[in-house]
Amino acid sequence: MGQLQQFLPFVLMFVVIYFFMIRPQQKRAKNEREFESTLKVGDKIITKSGIHGKIAELGDSTVIIETMAGKLKMERSSISMEFSATLNKKA
Repeated sequence: MGQLQQFLPFVLMFVVIYFFMIRPQQKRAKNEREFESTLKVGDKIITKSGIHGKIAELGDSTVIIETMAGKLKMERSSISMEFSATLNKKA
């Protein structure tokens, strides 16, 4: 019984860390993967660096974005959100 009381705080700390840090990060990563897989040509997007544009072409791991200045080739993971979806949510 004495050994159980010694390790109980460590077990409780691990449980708290799991539910407050590890699990939310896994859910966020899963949502990002789902978002990246649902992208399609013509979607208006915003990159993580703040560039607004429209998807012109899709590759396996890359995206070609059409902006007012020209076309940019970027990784899919650099896309932050779909702009048209955020506009629809606000309306």
